[in-house]
Amino acid sequence: MDSPETDCMNDIRGLLIDLDGVLYVGNRVVDGASEAVGFLIDHGFPFRCVSNTTRKSRHTIAGHLSSLGFRIPENHIFTPPLAAVAHMKKTGRIHYYLLSTGDVNRDFAETDPTDPDARPDWVIIGDAGNEVTYDTMNTAFRHLMDGAELIALENDRYWMAADGLSLSAGPIVKALEYATGKTAIVMGKPSPAFFCLALQDMHLRPEQAAMIGDDIITDIGGAHRAGMKGILVRTGKFRQDSLDTSAIKPACIIDSVSRIKDILENRR
Repeated sequence: MDSPETDCMNDIRGLLIDLDGVLYVGNRVVDGASEAVGFLIDHGFPFRCVSNTTRKSRHTIAGHLSSLGFRIPENHIFTPPLAAVAHMKKTGRIHYYLLSTGDVNRDFAETDPTDPDARPDWVIIGDAGNEVTYDTMNTAFRHLMDGAELIALENDRYWMAADGLSLSAGPIVKALEYATGKTAIVMGKPSPAFFCLALQDMHLRPEQAAMIGDDIITDIGGAHRAGMKGILVRTGKFRQDSLDTSAIKPACIIDSVSRIKDILENRR
């Protein structure tokens, strides 16, 4: 008889895998994660990495993964800026004000406006860390009140940094929504459209894929909304109390992503 873990992977032909908290936490690789990803690559099992990380560009994320020992091609990584750029180009409005940290601005290079003094069409909020000040928040507020629309690269409440739980972009987005009366367009998880970008790249339907993540709301809840199964890991920001009080229930819970290798081998 199949175990609950094996059963939840039946009929699954591809995986979406979160990064921070699932493959690594800060600069520490989750035990067995590199071997699990290597198994997927060596056996041709389709996967894409979908992350709400907005502190690093896609290129920098790929470099970080490589430095940690992962063999993950850059084009296997899907982050919210990719969805934001696609949305902006679709509307034909590309002027923006970005409040984020790190080098995520590199992912917006193709939409850099020719007129830097033009009024922004969009206020784009990522995980801004110490860039969140009264002045930067007030600048974002004024652009929104002048007609710009609000884009949230992600709407997470918190994440697990190397030194502990830390506020993410969600609280900043909520503050601007409250102040302006506007509703943000969410580009990252749990937006179904974001998951679909990665699924389309693998040529899979939602019911053929499962999402592996450490967040019961953005990963598992988002997967359910997109029509996928959700597999919750007990690493990263996993908290038993959050699971116990949530109406969202994963298809299965595993100790870490390292279990994927055994699960896939057992179902063959």
